[in-house]
Amino acid sequence: MNAPLKNADLQARKNAATPRGVGVMCDFYAARAENAELWDVEGRRFIDFAAGIAVCNTGHRHPKIVEAIRAQLDCFTHTAYQIVPYESYVSLAEKISARAPGRHPKKTAFFTTGAEAVENAVKIARAATGRPAVIAFTGGFHGRTLMGMALTGKVAPYKIGFGPFPSDVYHAPFPNPLHGLSVDDSLRAIGHLFKADVEAKRVAAIIFEPVQGEGGFNPAPPEFVRGLRDICDEHGILLIADEVQTGFARTGKLFAMEHYDVQPDLMTIAKSLAGGMPLSGVVGRADVMDAAAPGGLGGTYAGNPLAVAAAHAVLDIIDEEALCERAVALGDRLKAKLDTLKRDVPHIADVRGPGAMIAVEFCKPGTREADADYAKRVQTRALERGLLLLVCGVYGNVVRFLFPLTIQQEVFDEALGILEDALRDKIGAAA
Repeated sequence: MNAPLKNADLQARKNAATPRGVGVMCDFYAARAENAELWDVEGRRFIDFAAGIAVCNTGHRHPKIVEAIRAQLDCFTHTAYQIVPYESYVSLAEKISARAPGRHPKKTAFFTTGAEAVENAVKIARAATGRPAVIAFTGGFHGRTLMGMALTGKVAPYKIGFGPFPSDVYHAPFPNPLHGLSVDDSLRAIGHLFKADVEAKRVAAIIFEPVQGEGGFNPAPPEFVRGLRDICDEHGILLIADEVQTGFARTGKLFAMEHYDVQPDLMTIAKSLAGGMPLSGVVGRADVMDAAAPGGLGGTYAGNPLAVAAAHAVLDIIDEEALCERAVALGDRLKAKLDTLKRDVPHIADVRGPGAMIAVEFCKPGTREADADYAKRVQTRALERGLLLLVCGVYGNVVRFLFPLTIQQEVFDEALGILEDALRDKIGAAA
């Protein structure tokens, strides 16, 4: 009989077998998970407010997703869609195109990872415009591939030691009122790029996140998004909304761009699209999506049938369980809790985010100086009591909340109690 697995033994094996560049936050190892809870190999329970970095909006192992994958396993697991296609890919593309914002005709292509979706969105934009340059924003995160890193506006840990990066990628500041950057500042900076760095007629696309993810859950103000649309329309530039993290009910809408009164030309999607299975996509204006020549888009595993089956189930679950509405209700409850705690926790500088894409930013009391140490302490205190939280932000001073939208109410209430203790620094006394 095999000896029970131990976290310490697995950690030693991990350190010997895998490179340090694959950074791992936790020193314990998952054994099983269900909805918003997971258990490690030693039987310890954790409430998961990370959800695989926004992948499990529908929770771990939702029964309908498990059943959809099982049913597909009985048919086939891989043909390569570009060799032998299958109806489920086509019907999923129809569903995504119909539900993406915008009344114009749309088409959808599927890939495997969020970074792949971003890379292909840039390829499509370049093919459609005949232009090379792309503008992105400080604090943005668009992946770990070479183009993804070039677009990403955060150096540590994503860019250190990996240059040089592709040329014709430019960055403008993203609005951040807490740190003194207004919408006008950001839009003027794009105009300055056109004067000092790249002429507008060489720019294929502007890419932005409706709510920045790794950058600190900074929502794009409506007037900023309108300003981007105006700039793009004036200069024949395509607007790409990176919805890899914001999509599939996280912000209280199926897509975050539904919060705005303008439409993007292209959108990238991934993460919660397939409830834990690797699947991403690009959806956009049909004429733009058709710009690439046959064979220019795709990938061996792009649109994997198991992942596509899971994605069909995800869309059904979001509708049947009213997860957009639940995201708003849970997010409002969390924000109310954090706003109440502001009186007693002077490190709380800002609470923000739409729907259930909520973050709390910490600064040194009475200042706007980022306090990354405090954010890390909150994360550590919470983990001691079994609540898994993620830190983000350009300055590392933001805690973001990515709980499954299917979380049981009693588990959510338990997590809020742990969070309050962590913020009040009561973990040691309670342990």
